[in-house]
Amino acid sequence: MKNKLVFTILTISIFLNWSCSDLTEEVLDESLTGSGQAEAISGAIAPAYGQLGWTWRHTNYYGLQLIPSDEAILPYRGGTDWYDGGKFLAAHSHTITPTNDLVTSSWNELTKNISRTLSAIEVLTPLAESGDTEAESALYEMKALRAYLNMLTLDSWGLVFKKENSSETSEVLRGQDAIDYIESELLSVVDAINTTKGPGRMTQAAVWGFLARLNLNAAVYRDPYGTPNFTKEDMDAVIKYTDNIITSGKFTLSPEYFDLFNDDNHDNPELIFAIDQRGVLNNEHSRWTYWSLAGSNYGRLEYTSSDGTDGPAITSDFYQTWVDAYGDVDPADADARFYQKNQKIPAHLEDLTGVNPSNDENHYYCETAEDYEFDRGIIRGIIWGPRKDENGAFYTCDEGYRIYPVIQTKGNGPDKNVAYVNHTLQVDFTNEGRAHHAGYRNSKYQFSRTSPNANNYSSIDIVLMRYAEVFLMRAEAKLRNGDTAGALIDVNTVRTARTARAPIPAALTSIDIDILYRELGFEFYWEGLRRTNQIRFGHYEDSWTEKTDSNVNNRLFPIPQVAIDGASNTPGYLEQNKDY
Repeated sequence: MKNKLVFTILTISIFLNWSCSDLTEEVLDESLTGSGQAEAISGAIAPAYGQLGWTWRHTNYYGLQLIPSDEAILPYRGGTDWYDGGKFLAAHSHTITPTNDLVTSSWNELTKNISRTLSAIEVLTPLAESGDTEAESALYEMKALRAYLNMLTLDSWGLVFKKENSSETSEVLRGQDAIDYIESELLSVVDAINTTKGPGRMTQAAVWGFLARLNLNAAVYRDPYGTPNFTKEDMDAVIKYTDNIITSGKFTLSPEYFDLFNDDNHDNPELIFAIDQRGVLNNEHSRWTYWSLAGSNYGRLEYTSSDGTDGPAITSDFYQTWVDAYGDVDPADADARFYQKNQKIPAHLEDLTGVNPSNDENHYYCETAEDYEFDRGIIRGIIWGPRKDENGAFYTCDEGYRIYPVIQTKGNGPDKNVAYVNHTLQVDFTNEGRAHHAGYRNSKYQFSRTSPNANNYSSIDIVLMRYAEVFLMRAEAKLRNGDTAGALIDVNTVRTARTARAPIPAALTSIDIDILYRELGFEFYWEGLRRTNQIRFGHYEDSWTEKTDSNVNNRLFPIPQVAIDGASNTPGYLEQNKDY
């Protein structure tokens, strides 16, 4: 049977005894059965897998990848919300310091995650050596997961931690040594690791995918401050590992793009590796769903707590890449990845001429809770949703709930309570640009229907690698190797796969590095890949809204000051990155 297992209190030292963890984990195990030894194995791996949701939380590693890129900006909303010590303002403008809390929390949760894999490895190794095949299989997963997590530290801080015994001090590796270590860890398990477990577990396909990603970025990791030298050897390795996944026949591209981010996405055949939530993880809070959305709106009619947070918005610069690609055609009418209209607003209500919150009592349509779905993709203009009465309950009607133009009820701007939420293109750090309504919003993930409040215990897996990335990694490797025709085929395979509804993106007739970079933005926006892609394509020093810094040293984040201080009793062990 499938078990929901609770594991309590894992306390271990990380590296030089800084940052310890005492957490209660709730993790769904999808394969281990029975009790006794099997539960001991589950208990070893659950804390490591369970920590992934906290590592990739919006105020941890996800925010650290998203906000410094040109995809997203998080202003001090109305001078009242999301200042948080200025950490998001600094992250976006590339003025981060070693005391920035976004950097510190990301580092702490990620290194904690690495430590949990080591703890699991120490438990599983003697079991595997005694002939327990389940323990051996779990051991391979933990080594692969540790390698993946170390790749995240390499990507963001330019270093990895090599450690085989919790009683020892980690060895800090950089550059080629770090690449070689991660690659050796992945190669040590790739031929033996399972090939059948779901996307919430490390599998052979996931290991191949991370080997491809490692080699694709190896030129940057060798010399993070220089101009990348993409060698044929690296690109051939990317093609080799992506070929392995494609020819395995285990994955297919999802015809509906937004199905990838729905409640039932765990079984979507495009997912290769993801954070398995499926209704048991309280700590993720579904922030990938509602972080960006208006605080005046609600994604589920069953719950009056299902509001957004007026967090980050799409920058006008990133939005412009869509406009530049499709010219006079609205991106929503050219590419199904940009927008999915789910709300069924009657045509006679859509015209709001002469309508405002003071006279719109009857300007609504009815929707049942079961049928209601918020629009997805990039959200622009005036939005529609439920409205609360004086008692805090949603207004109802015979058919269910009333859906109105959403009144701006958050913040302290001149539009509060007298105007509709109207998401505008302008969003920046000015008084006008930081208003609660400012900026187009991201609505990629569905509001979970299985959650008891649309926030906690979401059943939506957080996607960390999917099949489309495999094709586009291979396309990039082919293009850098001079195989333009092969690259074009791979890019068009992804573009034309979203056939479930119009508009199906048209196949491209040509490809170059700039067009491929644009395609990566369209396919993977707000999935935590943009910063890495910008660095690899030479765009991280570009200027965009509220960011003019061009210092190449900011490609890596500072090591948190608390970590530097914690290692100070071992001189030279943990050296700060350049310019911090």
